[in-house]
Amino acid sequence: MQHRAINPWSWQDQFGYSQAVRAHNATETLYCAGQTSIGPDGAPVHIGDMAAQIDQALDNIEAVLAGGGFAWEHVVRLDMYTTDVDLFFQHYGVLAERLANANCAPASTLLGVTRLAYPELLVELEVTATR
Repeated sequence: MQHRAINPWSWQDQFGYSQAVRAHNATETLYCAGQTSIGPDGAPVHIGDMAAQIDQALDNIEAVLAGGGFAWEHVVRLDMYTTDVDLFFQHYGVLAERLANANCAPASTLLGVTRLAYPELLVELEVTATR
Protein backbone atom coordinates (compact mmCIF):
# COMPACT_ATOMS: atom_id res chain seq x y z
CA MET A 1 0.00 0.00 0.00
CA GLN A 2 1.26 3.45 -0.89
CA HIS A 3 0.17 6.95 0.09
CA ARG A 4 0.46 9.86 -2.31
CA ALA A 5 -0.04 13.48 -1.28
CA ILE A 6 -2.26 15.63 -3.49
CA ASN A 7 -1.16 19.27 -3.21
CA PRO A 8 -2.15 21.69 -5.98
CA TRP A 9 -0.36 24.44 -4.01
CA SER A 10 2.71 24.57 -1.78
CA TRP A 11 1.60 26.87 1.05
CA GLN A 12 0.40 23.95 3.20
CA ASP A 13 3.93 22.54 3.30
CA GLN A 14 4.94 25.05 5.98
CA PHE A 15 2.25 23.55 8.22
CA GLY A 16 3.21 19.93 7.54
CA TYR A 17 -0.03 18.67 6.07
CA SER A 18 -1.48 17.76 2.68
CA GLN A 19 -4.62 18.91 0.90
CA ALA A 20 -5.46 15.26 0.29
CA VAL A 21 -3.81 11.86 0.60
CA ARG A 22 -4.55 9.08 -1.86
CA ALA A 23 -4.13 5.57 -0.48
CA HIS A 24 -3.34 3.02 -3.21
CA ASN A 25 -4.25 -0.63 -2.62
CA ALA A 26 -5.24 -0.10 1.03
CA THR A 27 -6.61 -3.27 2.59
CA GLU A 28 -7.12 -2.07 6.17
CA THR A 29 -8.37 1.17 7.69
CA LEU A 30 -8.14 2.19 11.34
CA TYR A 31 -10.61 4.87 12.44
CA CYS A 32 -9.36 6.30 15.72
CA ALA A 33 -11.48 8.09 18.28
CA GLY A 34 -10.36 11.58 19.22
CA GLN A 35 -7.43 11.56 21.62
CA THR A 36 -6.90 14.19 24.27
CA SER A 37 -4.67 14.87 27.24
CA ILE A 38 -6.08 12.00 29.26
CA GLY A 39 -3.84 9.91 31.49
CA PRO A 40 -3.98 6.14 32.04
CA ASP A 41 -6.63 6.57 34.75
CA GLY A 42 -9.00 8.40 32.37
CA ALA A 43 -8.56 11.79 34.01
CA PRO A 44 -7.33 14.96 32.27
CA VAL A 45 -3.62 15.78 32.68
CA HIS A 46 -1.50 18.86 31.97
CA ILE A 47 -4.29 21.27 32.89
CA GLY A 48 -3.75 24.71 31.31
CA ASP A 49 -0.65 23.65 29.31
CA MET A 50 -1.45 23.53 25.58
CA ALA A 51 1.98 22.21 24.51
CA ALA A 52 1.86 19.36 27.03
CA GLN A 53 -1.74 18.55 26.09
CA ILE A 54 -0.82 18.32 22.40
CA ASP A 55 2.12 16.08 23.28
CA GLN A 56 -0.06 13.82 25.47
CA ALA A 57 -2.72 13.55 22.76
CA LEU A 58 0.01 12.55 20.28
CA ASP A 59 1.35 9.94 22.73
CA ASN A 60 -2.18 8.57 23.11
CA ILE A 61 -2.60 8.42 19.32
CA GLU A 62 0.65 6.48 19.04
CA ALA A 63 -0.59 3.99 21.63
CA VAL A 64 -3.88 3.50 19.75
CA LEU A 65 -2.10 3.16 16.40
CA ALA A 66 0.34 0.63 17.84
CA GLY A 67 -2.52 -1.30 19.42
CA GLY A 68 -4.00 -1.72 15.95
CA GLY A 69 -0.65 -2.60 14.35
CA PHE A 70 -0.33 0.82 12.69
CA ALA A 71 2.17 3.70 12.91
CA TRP A 72 2.33 7.37 11.90
CA GLU A 73 3.44 6.32 8.41
CA HIS A 74 -0.06 4.90 7.89
CA VAL A 75 -1.95 8.05 8.94
CA VAL A 76 -3.81 9.70 6.05
CA ARG A 77 -6.09 12.10 7.97
CA LEU A 78 -5.70 14.23 11.10
CA ASP A 79 -8.53 16.34 12.47
CA MET A 80 -7.69 18.85 15.19
CA TYR A 81 -10.18 20.41 17.60
CA THR A 82 -9.19 23.15 20.03
CA THR A 83 -10.90 25.50 22.43
CA ASP A 84 -8.30 28.20 21.63
CA VAL A 85 -7.06 28.39 18.02
CA ASP A 86 -4.56 31.19 18.72
CA LEU A 87 -3.00 29.31 21.63
CA PHE A 88 -2.95 26.12 19.55
CA PHE A 89 -0.98 27.89 16.81
CA GLN A 90 1.49 29.19 19.40
CA HIS A 91 2.32 25.56 20.20
CA TYR A 92 1.76 24.05 16.75
CA GLY A 93 5.47 23.21 16.58
CA VAL A 94 4.92 20.32 19.01
CA LEU A 95 2.57 18.68 16.52
CA ALA A 96 4.49 19.70 13.40
CA GLU A 97 7.77 18.33 14.74
CA ARG A 98 6.24 14.97 15.65
CA LEU A 99 4.67 14.63 12.20
CA ALA A 100 7.84 15.74 10.41
CA ASN A 101 9.96 13.23 12.36
CA ALA A 102 7.53 10.50 11.28
CA ASN A 103 7.51 11.75 7.65
CA CYS A 104 3.74 12.12 7.98
CA ALA A 105 1.78 14.86 6.17
CA PRO A 106 -1.87 13.84 6.44
CA ALA A 107 -4.88 15.65 5.08
CA SER A 108 -6.00 17.82 8.00
CA THR A 109 -8.73 20.05 9.34
CA LEU A 110 -8.50 22.43 12.31
CA LEU A 111 -11.67 23.46 14.12
CA GLY A 112 -12.19 25.87 16.99
CA VAL A 113 -14.81 24.54 19.40
CA THR A 114 -16.55 25.86 22.48
CA ARG A 115 -15.39 23.01 24.70
CA LEU A 116 -14.33 19.37 24.69
CA ALA A 117 -15.48 16.38 26.79
CA TYR A 118 -13.86 17.79 29.95
CA PRO A 119 -13.66 21.56 30.45
CA GLU A 120 -9.93 21.26 31.27
CA LEU A 121 -9.11 19.90 27.82
CA LEU A 122 -7.72 22.34 25.26
CA VAL A 123 -7.15 20.05 22.27
CA GLU A 124 -8.44 16.81 20.73
CA LEU A 125 -6.76 15.02 17.82
CA GLU A 126 -8.38 12.37 15.64
CA VAL A 127 -6.65 10.25 12.98
CA THR A 128 -7.52 7.78 10.27
CA ALA A 129 -4.84 5.33 9.11
CA THR A 130 -4.70 2.96 6.14
CA ARG A 131 -2.37 0.21 5.01
